[in-house]
Amino acid sequence: MRYSDEIIEEVRARNDILDVVGQYVHLQKKGSNYFGLCPFHNEKSGSFSVSQSKQMFHCFGCGEGGNVFTFLMKYDNLTFPEAVRHLAERAGVTLPEQDNSPQAAKERSMRQALYDINKEAANYYFRCLKSDMGTRAMEYFKGRELSDETIRHFGLGFAGIGYSNLVKYLKGKGYSDKQMIDAGLASFDERNGTYDKFYNRVMFPILDATGKVIGFGGRVMGDGKPKYLNSPETPIFDKSRNLFGLNFARSSRAGYMIICEGYMDVIAMHQAGFDMAVASLGTAFTTGQAMILKRYTDTVILSYDSDEAGTKAALRGIGILGEVGLKGKVLDLRPHKDPDEFIKSEGREAFEERIKNAENTFFFEVRVMESRYDFSDPVAKTEFQRELAVRLCRFDEALERENYIEAVAVRYNIRVDDLRRLVSDTAAKGLAVKPLERPRSGRMRNSSEDPGKKNQRLLLTWLADEPAIFPKVRAWISPEDFSDDLYRSVAKELFAGMESGNFSPASILDGFTEEEEHRQIAEMFNTNLVEIETPDQRRKAFRDIIYAVKHSGYERLKKEMKPDDPEYLTRTIQGKKELEKLAKTDISPDD
Repeated sequence: MRYSDEIIEEVRARNDILDVVGQYVHLQKKGSNYFGLCPFHNEKSGSFSVSQSKQMFHCFGCGEGGNVFTFLMKYDNLTFPEAVRHLAERAGVTLPEQDNSPQAAKERSMRQALYDINKEAANYYFRCLKSDMGTRAMEYFKGRELSDETIRHFGLGFAGIGYSNLVKYLKGKGYSDKQMIDAGLASFDERNGTYDKFYNRVMFPILDATGKVIGFGGRVMGDGKPKYLNSPETPIFDKSRNLFGLNFARSSRAGYMIICEGYMDVIAMHQAGFDMAVASLGTAFTTGQAMILKRYTDTVILSYDSDEAGTKAALRGIGILGEVGLKGKVLDLRPHKDPDEFIKSEGREAFEERIKNAENTFFFEVRVMESRYDFSDPVAKTEFQRELAVRLCRFDEALERENYIEAVAVRYNIRVDDLRRLVSDTAAKGLAVKPLERPRSGRMRNSSEDPGKKNQRLLLTWLADEPAIFPKVRAWISPEDFSDDLYRSVAKELFAGMESGNFSPASILDGFTEEEEHRQIAEMFNTNLVEIETPDQRRKAFRDIIYAVKHSGYERLKKEMKPDDPEYLTRTIQGKKELEKLAKTDISPDD
């Protein structure tokens, strides 16, 4: 739906971007802005910026940016109308009745069709499991000691051996091949036509936090490959921003969440009464998933397999939890491999006891580190103690660091004064823990810069930060001096707003619908000058930027006008004279 500009502005104005983004991202104030780790790509140092004065966000790492609507659209995979409705509800704004224009209706219909077809597929798989064709699949679930109630609770199912069973069924329900393929339920090739994505697999429906089926995970029956297969990403399914079991776990009153590796681990834990368990969706635990957990809790217990791969996953998870500001613990499942195996062997009470005694993440990391050293060798033992000191240095708060020094000294039979002295010496040498390497993802900015556009962005940012310089800029620059349609459109809005005394960078975005446009506009208002420390440097930077923007406008004029145009000679001569005059004029933002 396209709401009126007045309604959109009211909703935006009543939802401070700092408050909204702060619910998802741990932000710290640095200068006039707030910074945190970008939720849209993996990073080790915070390059994600939120400006309260501009009501915009921008990531200097991957380039994502926009206003409060853009953030929710990207973070929660919402359409623009859905983001408006969400924020309106949050702020208590009453929206007009739903728009029934053809475009709005088509967009709603497309998304609803994806939800409907996934729900229909889930019902089909469940019925197949209960039918004669599902005998082997039911034996598999019963062999995993799942009750009928649990099977029904999670909507487990079976995709039969045939290659087109689901396709035929959904066609009978009136769905097209395109809808099946768009939903990730079918594939197409020239040889086979449209055929089932999942076959001969036990099926695990994946639901979003509201309980809508958005995708599936399937485990092959027998020795086929791949062993596990998940739905591809669709307009309603983003693997990195959903969690299996969250639709149930979000209502848990445990006060914490447990993140584990597999669907069966989650199901076994819920069946045993541990309704706070969730799992990532066939991928490694992501920052986006940690952000989701942060909505519901401040403590997450990592419950990964006790093998080498599980240990590495736990170490990686510890780093992610710390990045988003969540407290973490690690569940010790030894001698068993995973939660499912532990519960079957030891029972519910023993598992609950392990949860109560979940290991502090620091001591888990130290225990893993300890396994690499031979304590019977004095040299190795000393190296271990030195590495301990390095890790203790990462605690910024003196009291917390002292508490860990005392605990470590007791655990490893080290004189506390000696350890304290070693930590102090280590800190003085500037040693630090090497951060865990994590794969980076997301669109990273191209290192090549268009100098003309960069100067235009610098000018727009400067104007947004210091509106008082507008009269100085307006004396030399007009929106027509900006290089392309998007830049000129933004400049026109900015100049008009400043002339009327009613300019808001965030409101400019409301006139644009494309995500890429929002990203570029956010960058226009977040391009920072560097190395301006003195009044002379400030004056020179201002003059250089004004001249560069004016020169870009002149070059654009020459390219766009034809030499046989009667105005060509007059306008190019006039433009050249203005540049020559500007080059001889001493201009300053502060005079």
